[in-house]
Amino acid sequence: MFTIGCHLSASKGFTNMGKEALSIGANTFAFFTRNPRGGSAKAIDDADIEGLIKIMEENNFGKLVAHAPYTVNPASDKEQTREFARMCLREDIERMEKLPGNYYNFHPGSHVGQGAEKGIDLIAEILNDVISPDQTTIVLLETMAGKGSEIGRNFEEIKAIIDKLDHPEKVGVCLDSCHVSDGGYDIINDLDGMLEEFDRIIGLDKLKAMHINDSMNPAGAHKDRHQKIGEGHLGLETFVNIINHPVLKDLPFILETPNEMDGYAKEIALLKENYRA
Repeated sequence: MFTIGCHLSASKGFTNMGKEALSIGANTFAFFTRNPRGGSAKAIDDADIEGLIKIMEENNFGKLVAHAPYTVNPASDKEQTREFARMCLREDIERMEKLPGNYYNFHPGSHVGQGAEKGIDLIAEILNDVISPDQTTIVLLETMAGKGSEIGRNFEEIKAIIDKLDHPEKVGVCLDSCHVSDGGYDIINDLDGMLEEFDRIIGLDKLKAMHINDSMNPAGAHKDRHQKIGEGHLGLETFVNIINHPVLKDLPFILETPNEMDGYAKEIALLKENYRA
């Protein structure tokens, strides 16, 4: 099944997000669990959650890919920042259990000069504190473009985090097309090679979702500037290859391109036209 969607605003509730997804031809979506710049999360209305679950069941939705706020940085050198990350991750995972069996994605963090090894240790320490063996939510580490001191700029760093976890079965990876290209992986000319490297280092069983974004920058730029599908350096053909690749085609695909709702509807329609069942 081709599972495609985009980021939606949670400001009007969960049921409304389900309706908005249907209105643009989506059968999954992403949403921020709280303000993307941080802060407290809104109280959950159980009836609102049930409304979304009903929409998902009736319309054969794939897994949702919730997103942590950008301010979460478990690799920080500041204790207050790490404690905020710990609080957010713990609360968000607990809240995601209201939508059991879905995904919770976050940017691993930035070591801010401490070095990747120290940052990886700090990330793993917090994940071990907030992940429980009985949760149904799978936490996804997102591949990053490598700007600044970001951790997750290559598959080895993602693997190093997973190797330190008490419950690695509760953790997977979200592959971002813009990020991996900006990070130096040639997904335009050698998608198979990139996936073979991912499998060798991390294991394809850990690949759970994809953010599909074109890039304003060439491969290896380490800048992370998303572009609309087919209008950046990756080009439409790259995304046709991605959505039809036997390893990838059944993953939930989430658009994070610079669009309003009508633009997302057009991109979803374009990708559906190019999907070969």
